[in-house]
Amino acid sequence: MNTLLENRELVTVRGASVSEQDNRSYLITSKETGAQVLIDAADNIEQLRALIASAAEDSAQPTRVVMIATTHQHWDHVRALKDLAAETGATTTAGTEDIEAIEKESGLRPEHSLEHDDVGQFPGFDLRAIHLRGHTPGSIAFVYEDPTGSPIILSGDSLFPGGVGNTWKDPVRFASLISDVSARLFDRYPDDAVVYPGHGDPTTLGAERPHLDEWRERGW
Repeated sequence: MNTLLENRELVTVRGASVSEQDNRSYLITSKETGAQVLIDAADNIEQLRALIASAAEDSAQPTRVVMIATTHQHWDHVRALKDLAAETGATTTAGTEDIEAIEKESGLRPEHSLEHDDVGQFPGFDLRAIHLRGHTPGSIAFVYEDPTGSPIILSGDSLFPGGVGNTWKDPVRFASLISDVSARLFDRYPDDAVVYPGHGDPTTLGAERPHLDEWRERGW
């Protein structure tokens, strides 16, 4: 099911659950220009086509996917990447440390690699890359720093309602992820920042902030 999640002054954000694992794909559309960025071509290209088509009226201009951005290397987030990139002609990007694994899993090597705090400037809006190390070495959250409203964080599998992403009981990886999530998301963005994760329901930083010490204590 394709859903309009955010109808902001400058952009819309639509989302779809595209797999048996409730993988979430997200589509940001500029109302002014029609330029679109799709986050995580996870699976089910037919449903991704429907997601893109559902945004056709979100802009007065013809809509077009200009980039497919991947949050991290895991196979369940890249199953439709190669086919959708070929179909749309969009460029592709992901975190530097996950590029090789994404190529292995999807058959497509992302054209652009991302470092922490890189800003993608698209016609009508910008997206900031926030590197969150731990779930995978190159995991990226994409943040729309809305100039007229609250931030929108597309967190991949690094932050969910109730905790950070899976680090497979590795204390070093958990320490890295909780540190990055704390410093690079919670310390940087306000409570009203909306978080859309790679699976399942959204949350806000404000809803999760009181539980950070609890997460640190339990180690996951």
